[in-house]
Amino acid sequence: MSGSSEDVKPVSCSIKPAVYLQIGDAARSGVCVVDVTLPFGKPVNIEEITFKNYYTAYVTVRVLRRSSGQEAPAKWSTALRDLPLMENPHTEGGSQDYYSIHRTQLQVDPDHVMSVRLILRQPSAAWLNFSLEDIKIYPHMEPDPEKEVSDWLSDLTLIDQHPDLEGLPDPQTVSSSLQQMWALTEVMQTNQTTASIGRFDVDGCYDINLLSLT
Repeated sequence: MSGSSEDVKPVSCSIKPAVYLQIGDAARSGVCVVDVTLPFGKPVNIEEITFKNYYTAYVTVRVLRRSSGQEAPAKWSTALRDLPLMENPHTEGGSQDYYSIHRTQLQVDPDHVMSVRLILRQPSAAWLNFSLEDIKIYPHMEPDPEKEVSDWLSDLTLIDQHPDLEGLPDPQTVSSSLQQMWALTEVMQTNQTTASIGRFDVDGCYDINLLSLT
């Protein structure tokens, strides 16, 4: 999947070491948790989360959001549940691919986010370790109204300078044809100023192939 826009830098955040959950005496549960803490006191409106997979079959995204009221405590919400990252948990398809999760894919608005928790699942025993690498969180940028107007005017100027010529004849071909028509017109006008030569009498016969040009 594609990454984020090059002109937007990722948020500075702290990624805690992965914690593998263990249930009872079982050697592995197939569940791992990665917490991503955003800058303290600076909640982020998230545009995109990108990462490189490492043998994780499914990922669930939870976000800790602060409500509009500053006094209300922040609450955890599940934004995306069990997004498949591998074609088959037992095969390597997608096991080391780059992925991007956009805000439009999330079930809740990822605004005023203080922390992100990624819950990873790998039900296959074929892989001893699984995780996510190179995790980056990009902020949501509100469009600049002045820039939108400037871009709109630039588009109009571009249209004026470069009209859409699709479906129209080639300009050079049209110019050449016009020149030929102009030359033909000049020749016809010249012929019309000459006297009529009438029919030619060849050896007492009329040649029907030689006709008057007027």
